[in-house]
Amino acid sequence: MTAADIQATILAVWRIEQPRLITSLSRMLRDVPLAEDLTQEALIAALEHWPLTGVPEKPGAWLMATAKRRALDHIRRSRMLTAKHGMLAHDLVREQETMPDFDSALDDDIGDELLRLIFTACHPLLSREARAALALRMICGLTTGEIARAFLQAEATIAQRIVRAKRTLSESGLVYETPRGEALSERLASVLEVAYLIFNEGYTAASGDEWLRPQLCNEALRIGRVLTSIAPHEPEAHGLLALMEFNASRMAARTDAAGEPILLMDQNRAQWDRLQIRRGQLALARARELGGGGGFYALQAAIAACHAEAGTPAATDWRRIAALYGDLAALLDSPVIALNRAVAIGMAEGPQAALAIVDGLADEPALRAYHLLPSVRGDLLHRLSRFDEARAAFEAAAALAGNARERELLKRRAAVAARAAQQQAGY
Repeated sequence: MTAADIQATILAVWRIEQPRLITSLSRMLRDVPLAEDLTQEALIAALEHWPLTGVPEKPGAWLMATAKRRALDHIRRSRMLTAKHGMLAHDLVREQETMPDFDSALDDDIGDELLRLIFTACHPLLSREARAALALRMICGLTTGEIARAFLQAEATIAQRIVRAKRTLSESGLVYETPRGEALSERLASVLEVAYLIFNEGYTAASGDEWLRPQLCNEALRIGRVLTSIAPHEPEAHGLLALMEFNASRMAARTDAAGEPILLMDQNRAQWDRLQIRRGQLALARARELGGGGGFYALQAAIAACHAEAGTPAATDWRRIAALYGDLAALLDSPVIALNRAVAIGMAEGPQAALAIVDGLADEPALRAYHLLPSVRGDLLHRLSRFDEARAAFEAAAALAGNARERELLKRRAAVAARAAQQQAGY
């Protein structure tokens, strides 16, 4: 294995193990920022040692053992050991002496513990934006760039937000905790947002070489299912779960055998998971029974249901989808929602009507680096047989795309438009 292969392996393992490491250390130390720092030290240790010794047989266990040793070192170095720290040190020493099977320990309670940690990061002392950014970065393992894309904001802005949030947690003395009652309800909206953004990153990765990150989708779904059990009367919890179930039902059809993206209209709908679609229908029905049919997540779930319940692309009720996006836009003024509504209008009324809306979004600051704006425009122009303009739009979208698979797809669409332009010109 080459040095480059080892480094790639380390980063791949790190993406998987980081949330588990932070969760375990936070539970022991009752200090989320410190736990995150110690997991970073474990990563540095792996980058230093694995190229020399090779990748361990159980890399996750190695990282956990290293992180716990760093935690023990930190406690020993502390000048202000409290009784609690003394007890923690004793437990850690005993744990190091017995050297248990860390792989088993990782899998014991990571589900509930991870959700508790997300609730901790979503403390009302932090701003709403800071809560989600902190949870996504420290606990869920998303990079600052991926979070910035999710929020359509500059990476430097997100980085500063995360630093301030960590400082606030450290200075306020807030600890790893399990909120209950009113405190849980107060944080629920932010936790739902975190689960929503985790799923979105898994469903269409903002960067990297793969278009899908199924592990993130599965984790978000697990969190969503747990949330509906601990907040059974919260309609938006059921709405979010419905949305994720509907979208996840299409996962198997969204890429080919080589991992290349397959767009919605080209997917083999026989590969859609009917059981997940049924689960989505039940969750959406529950959200509506609770009076939340007009909620942010429930409306998106209703849109996803229109796709999931259409046997063929031609059977899709695009007029209803456009109307639902209109309801969503009335709830939240967002240029991304406006862009999605334009797509639906383009399918329901024709590309010219949609192009007028898309061109009206060209000066939206939040969309200037959003690759889907020129991508949608390119598709509309191609359908209008304005092939040379479509090629330019697809090329602009490819230049903005952070994901390698998506970038290559857009380049291929640009090439198709270029050939069509040549044929149109009689070459």
